[in-house]
Amino acid sequence: MCGEQLKVNLGFTSEGFPAGTHMCLIYSSEEERREVVSQFLDSGLTGGEQVGYFADEMTPDEVREWLASIDLDLEDQEKRGQFICTKALDIYCPKGEFEPDDMIHTLKTSYSSSQDDGYPGLRVSGEMSWALRGVPGSDRLMEYEAKVNIAFRTHPVIAICQYDARKFDGSMILDVLRVHPMMVVRGRVVRNPYYIQPEEFLASIAKA
Repeated sequence: MCGEQLKVNLGFTSEGFPAGTHMCLIYSSEEERREVVSQFLDSGLTGGEQVGYFADEMTPDEVREWLASIDLDLEDQEKRGQFICTKALDIYCPKGEFEPDDMIHTLKTSYSSSQDDGYPGLRVSGEMSWALRGVPGSDRLMEYEAKVNIAFRTHPVIAICQYDARKFDGSMILDVLRVHPMMVVRGRVVRNPYYIQPEEFLASIAKA
């Protein structure tokens, strides 16, 4: 389905990618993260898409202040519902625990709502450090990430999942690579050689 769609601008790279692209940004500096993410958000808003940001290391207010400091004052877009900025835990764990299928439902519902509201697409980015806070169910994060790839076949959101290499251990980072078909490397999106098809990955963790 995604291959039939027009390619969209991610902002930080000149190459276009289809809706439904699920990528990880594994970063080791705040400067690197902010450069990629700000351009990703800006290009979505400029293109008329609905854009969601799920903050953890920063509060939503700090995200707004950061974006305003680089001339992305999104107050009007937020009032209209085009830009949504909220705490990651409120999105991923609204009941105080993480349930992968519930979050998949949230993504699908959000995509359908964006289409009903006339947006050409939906893009989101989340600070995944919330998973290090000991929330019940957070050990199922990679199950969720694998299921995202299946969900995006029918509900083609564009997503960047942000992982701080200074906080996640090497084993977790390897799993992150296994469940993201694309990764951002020095501001470029590359096809991930470590990626495993979601059905295969889910079968492997079911046996563990």
